[in-house]
Amino acid sequence: MAISLSKNQTISLEKEAGTGLKKIRMGLGWDPVKPSGFFAKLLNSDTAIDLDASCILLDSARQPLDLVWFRQLKSTDGSIVHSGDNRTGEGDGDDESILVNLEQLPAGVRHLVFTVNSFTGQNFEAVENAYCRIVDELTGKELARFNLSDKGRHTGVVMAYLSRTSAGWDLTAIGTVANGRTAQDLSNEAASAVRP
Repeated sequence: MAISLSKNQTISLEKEAGTGLKKIRMGLGWDPVKPSGFFAKLLNSDTAIDLDASCILLDSARQPLDLVWFRQLKSTDGSIVHSGDNRTGEGDGDDESILVNLEQLPAGVRHLVFTVNSFTGQNFEAVENAYCRIVDELTGKELARFNLSDKGRHTGVVMAYLSRTSAGWDLTAIGTVANGRTAQDLSNEAASAVRP
């Protein structure tokens, strides 16, 4: 069973996987808040929410090396691939995912920071059931899950980051709220969230 993480909790993904990890997938899921009551039926408003998952690659000095997001679906070296943009959040399961081939990551990449943004500018008051999870892509086993439960007027969240260690990869849940419509807007918050 996957570990449900709390803010600032760190786990070893290698220990959770039970074997050497080769490929992982970060899945992001959410639902738009459904309007209720008499007026919701009258308004019949569009409740789609366009959240975007992104991955910022950092070196040991926490400087950005690359960015995988809806405008660049693959890292420069090809080791990280984005599933593509989901503009509604409708349906069950992960709405967007980012596949990481850990064995192909360049040695200079020390941290992978995962963020989520509302590109359309809707804030997280309009989002429910948001989560991110890490899955061992080869076995399908969910290793960890972090619920993004903070409601508010923010439009972005630094969700979590992976750090390369001598024993493999560690995952740290962050959950820092921020404002910005793209991952580029969150690059400073993402870098400062990573513990040296």
